Amino acid sequence: MWALRVPQTFQNPVLPIPNKPRDCAAAAKPPDTINLRPSTTLTAAVIATTTNQLIQSLCKRGNVKQALQVLPHEENPTQRTYELLILCCALQNSFSDALTVHRHLIDNGFDQDPFLATKLINMYSELDCIEYARQVFDKIRRRTMFVWNAIFRALTLAGHGIEALDLYREFNRIGYCSDRFTYTYALKACVVSESLVSLLNNGKEIHGHIFRRGFETHIHVMTTLLDMYAKFSCLSYACRVFERMPVRNVVSWSAMIASYAKNGRPFDALNLFYEMMLECHDFLPNSVTTVSVLQACGNLSALSQGKLIHGYILRRGLDSLLPVKSALVTMYARCGDLESAQYVFDKMNKRDVISWNSLISGYGIHGFGAKAIQMFEEMISLGVAPSPVSFISVLGACSHAGLVIEGKRLFNSMVKQHGISPGVEHYGCMVDLLGRANRLDEAASIIEDMPLEPGPKVWGSLLGSCRIHCNVKLAERASSRLFELEPNNAGNYVLLADVYAEAKMWDDVKRVNKLVESRELQKVSGCSWIEVRRKMYSFKSVDELNPQIEQIHALLVKLSKEMKEQGCLPNTKPVLYDLDSEEKQRILLGHSEKLAVAFGLINTSKRETIRITKNLRLCEDCHSVTRFISKFANRDILVRDVNRYHHFHDGVCSCGDYW
Repeated sequence: MWALRVPQTFQNPVLPIPNKPRDCAAAAKPPDTINLRPSTTLTAAVIATTTNQLIQSLCKRGNVKQALQVLPHEENPTQRTYELLILCCALQNSFSDALTVHRHLIDNGFDQDPFLATKLINMYSELDCIEYARQVFDKIRRRTMFVWNAIFRALTLAGHGIEALDLYREFNRIGYCSDRFTYTYALKACVVSESLVSLLNNGKEIHGHIFRRGFETHIHVMTTLLDMYAKFSCLSYACRVFERMPVRNVVSWSAMIASYAKNGRPFDALNLFYEMMLECHDFLPNSVTTVSVLQACGNLSALSQGKLIHGYILRRGLDSLLPVKSALVTMYARCGDLESAQYVFDKMNKRDVISWNSLISGYGIHGFGAKAIQMFEEMISLGVAPSPVSFISVLGACSHAGLVIEGKRLFNSMVKQHGISPGVEHYGCMVDLLGRANRLDEAASIIEDMPLEPGPKVWGSLLGSCRIHCNVKLAERASSRLFELEPNNAGNYVLLADVYAEAKMWDDVKRVNKLVESRELQKVSGCSWIEVRRKMYSFKSVDELNPQIEQIHALLVKLSKEMKEQGCLPNTKPVLYDLDSEEKQRILLGHSEKLAVAFGLINTSKRETIRITKNLRLCEDCHSVTRFISKFANRDILVRDVNRYHHFHDGVCSCGDYW
């Protein structure tokens, strides 16, 4: 059982308020014409100085085209002139002008200037022309540390992590000594490539260099190292780096909080946030910190905690930032409070595609597919172009609501209307949509016709659907591929065993269980969370650690007896063992979501909504029991499992038994 320690400063939540309008300063308008005819009384030196200054002045105003008109009249451009021309091309996002400046620079003998080479590499990086940046690097003979760092940065930002690391090895082989920028870019290069697993060792190697060179006390380097380990999901390494940092700033605290939030440890994210609030007086959490904490609240369905954070955001004035507002929409939706999510969204004076995706996804996980589609179409009508994530959100909404025709229409519109090529996740959504609707052959055909290699997401969607509809043949096909792609994922073995158990193929169930044991795979234990009086409590299946466990069991036995008297018999299908009915029923009573529901009934006031989060799919028996309790106890119960939300009210679930 877990409990969060909330600082006193968080005890007074503030309700959402409308955003305040912001003043806009008028920009100065540059002159329309330029007089290129110098005064006849000026000397040649003064004319040259004046021309350089004119070019520089035009660049500072953003008039790169006019500056280039003046450039041919200057016989001796200075390094400063070229620097400002390069910066202006990057700011104006003008590739053609960048090439013109580069040609002039070469013609005037500045092609071997290390300072300007650094600026050129940065410019081409900003223009997404990494091949030109690499050409500049290859042609420069007097390479300084700044030139090396510039190409490391450019390659990393462009996603060429492996190439950046190859250059980093050459850099070390030549005998250069890394500075903090070199280490930062090298560590970031480890996590921008698709071959993440193979690059973890590179990160550890760089960690060794950092330690030997005495950079373990440098806060920026260590924060990047922490972030690198977190992106590889190596939280034990990330924690060790964080704990050994002699000095921490808001960036390092935020990085560790984000590491927990993004790697399935929301409890730790919230506790670390409150620890930061209690211990750090020199700085305060920023927008990045609060976005991660809101994500943790959403993952736990910790509505009260989320409201406390929202109050803090309002007091700090962080609600004017778009990422924070989008994170608030997501948090409220994932905590089961769609009304507040819609309220925050409606009060936004500006919305981007991420804001819309947050709301569309929120309606989707609650099973309101038609509403999600409505919001998606409204977004397009207002001129906001959908992103690939938009389609994942709306297709997922169609899947949860069983909207097959609408889902197929939206999938087909990706290329035809929006020019977006479907990725593996989009195909996974379609397989899930068709599979849940028991159109398994059609789902299998989609996989066969995919232009991409089906990954674990696609085959996992098919296997999950086979489990729902007990299709042994397709389940064996899907699991065979999954065992190759994810040999250490015990969940795939559990799903196949579920299918065999439903088909009463007990010998095959035993065979799969032996495979799990022989490969020493760890099954994910069922775990549920509930928030009571601003504290979070967790329950695992057959949990005996809670001090109220006897009272919880007694209540569950009473409810089970009441159900049987009303003709509601336990559904023993989720028990994957060939046991007698009574033993199966005993096992079912120990499921974590039942323990959490009973704890909520005992420790909350009458008519208070009970909110629970489950890390796995809600089993059929727990679904039936929770539905019965909502009517018997006259309580609204919200359960969010790994797939979607279930709203239980008066004996009815919002999913309509479709999940």
